[in-house]
Amino acid sequence: MLGKNRDICKIKKAFHIMILGGGHSGLAVGFYAKKNGMPFKIYEASNHIGGNSITLKHGDFLFDSGAHRFHNKYPEVTKEIKNLLGEDFMKLNVPGQIYHNGKFLYFPFSILNLIKNLGLYTSTKVLVELMNSRFTTRELDKNFENFVLHTYGKTIGNHFLFNYSEKLWGISCNKLSPDIAGERMKGLNLKTLFTEVIFGQKANSEHMEGSFYYPKTGIGAIAEKLGKFCGEENILLNSRVTKIFHNRERIQAVEINSEKRIETYELVSALPINLFLHMMEPKPPNEVLQSANYLSYRNLILVALFLNRESVTNASTVYFPDSNLPFTRVYEPKNRSVKMSPRGKTSLIVEIPCRQGDKFWSLKEEKIIQLIRSQFIKIGFIKEEEIIDASVVKMNFAYPILEIGYKDKVKKINTFLKSFSNLKITGRNGRFTYAWIHDMIKFGKEIIEEYMSFK
Repeated sequence: MLGKNRDICKIKKAFHIMILGGGHSGLAVGFYAKKNGMPFKIYEASNHIGGNSITLKHGDFLFDSGAHRFHNKYPEVTKEIKNLLGEDFMKLNVPGQIYHNGKFLYFPFSILNLIKNLGLYTSTKVLVELMNSRFTTRELDKNFENFVLHTYGKTIGNHFLFNYSEKLWGISCNKLSPDIAGERMKGLNLKTLFTEVIFGQKANSEHMEGSFYYPKTGIGAIAEKLGKFCGEENILLNSRVTKIFHNRERIQAVEINSEKRIETYELVSALPINLFLHMMEPKPPNEVLQSANYLSYRNLILVALFLNRESVTNASTVYFPDSNLPFTRVYEPKNRSVKMSPRGKTSLIVEIPCRQGDKFWSLKEEKIIQLIRSQFIKIGFIKEEEIIDASVVKMNFAYPILEIGYKDKVKKINTFLKSFSNLKITGRNGRFTYAWIHDMIKFGKEIIEEYMSFK
């Protein structure tokens, strides 16, 4: 018995997790590792933690790097974040909206709201298409366009979903996987129609995206609290991974900033999966690299407009399906927490999806600001004299682009990576999946649970 205990002590002493990436995925691994007494170090390329989900400061204004929210999908994960943030973690009920022809519609869709805003003729077409779709057989898993036509019909697709999705992802809907629908596109069906007619629109509120958790000082507070729990001594900033060495069975070492080689025991990577593969030495097989080259990501430009007015909208997020507008959505931070703007003032954060090197990504910041402010003035959201200031933020690897066939490529990559006994992959960009902050925390929890079962 004494010998067995000594062996366990040796394992614990040798066991060490090297975590690549200081976003929520990497921080979650560190959080659960520390809770379970496992030594670890997090290596982050930038000078801050949080990845693409941070809170920025501009004068007296706070704003997030996108319309981020925390959903209560996993109660055990929500409980952990509640314990970290305490009363600063608020539960909100602020629905999203779609801006269409000068009117605001609920999103996810409500049938009664559609009838009210689209008129009798268009709404009748929507209802007929909904009924017909139930008796039409289509290959739902073929592409996103088929999914929309079967689930919502052509009218809803043409009005709201096709143009928006092509702006967001940068490719046509018949080339996109149905997986991009996520869980938001629920609620528009015959069952909800009769429910709303009998009980009113509130009876269908469970499918609205308006219920979520949010920190009082912005989404970045989650990463800050996770980082504080992990400990500064366990997080190394400005530490960019430049090479990953292996012997085809184990990851042996990681090179940081092209100069420092660190031996590895266990490795967890949240890096974009194609970058990870191209940094490996020796190089992976050609077919694996070809699969990696197939995968691509969408970048994002944020334009923050700081305004001298009380408020602009009452929504958590407003979506813009119009193909003539380059932005996909805007959110007003103040609608999530009053602490995000000074008293009597507000801000709008506009999202423009793009690719590295395209016309928007290459524009100078002043040109981008000029374009966005003029468009919001034109559609009547704001007035020129209300604009106090503006700011531009550019973000790489904002979304993995889920094209048709991506699953086969990811499967081939994962088969190769699973051959390394000490490697685990996590995160939206690491696993190349459409996931949210609550998923990132759950990934970290599962990884540490797997380590614990092994130990």
